[in-house]
Amino acid sequence: MPPSDKPETLAHQGLQFCNQLFAIERELKDATTEERYTIRMERSLPILNAYLAWLRQQRSRTLPKSAIGQAITYSLNQWNKLTAFLKDGRLEIDNNRSERAIKPFVIGRKNWLFANTPRGARASSIIYSVIETAKENGLNPYKYLMYLFEQLPQLPDSKDPEALDSLLPWSPSLPVTCRVFKSE
Repeated sequence: MPPSDKPETLAHQGLQFCNQLFAIERELKDATTEERYTIRMERSLPILNAYLAWLRQQRSRTLPKSAIGQAITYSLNQWNKLTAFLKDGRLEIDNNRSERAIKPFVIGRKNWLFANTPRGARASSIIYSVIETAKENGLNPYKYLMYLFEQLPQLPDSKDPEALDSLLPWSPSLPVTCRVFKSE
């Protein structure tokens, strides 16, 4: 049979739904949060509704332990997570950016022997979270940490959430020196 005459597989059909969603997301790359939300409701939601109907239809036609049957079951079981990006225009459709952000830590984990205790692992996870959150908020991690180390000892009550708010990576009151400016 020539390639064009091959019947479309279930996997290919399912992938087409995903491809449509990601095509919309590529178009929304430079959209505002509000525009992204509105367009997702108009264009992505109908695709997801069609995908859900397709999944339910295929579930009754496939063997549950087959690879496609397991994929269908997984998609249905994870439906709330799969559709979470529809709730807020700031959310991304996938977690690729966070996966890329932690990749250096995953690659180097055998080198960090100091994290071989629960206390060391907790300390590592806290500092990695602070650094990555700083990066995501357009801060220079080194300058931001220096600022924190200068300011935290001066707080009257370091456990007061309101006192800490002005030091968080998304705080507009952080000094300009902590910010990364991208050259145009």
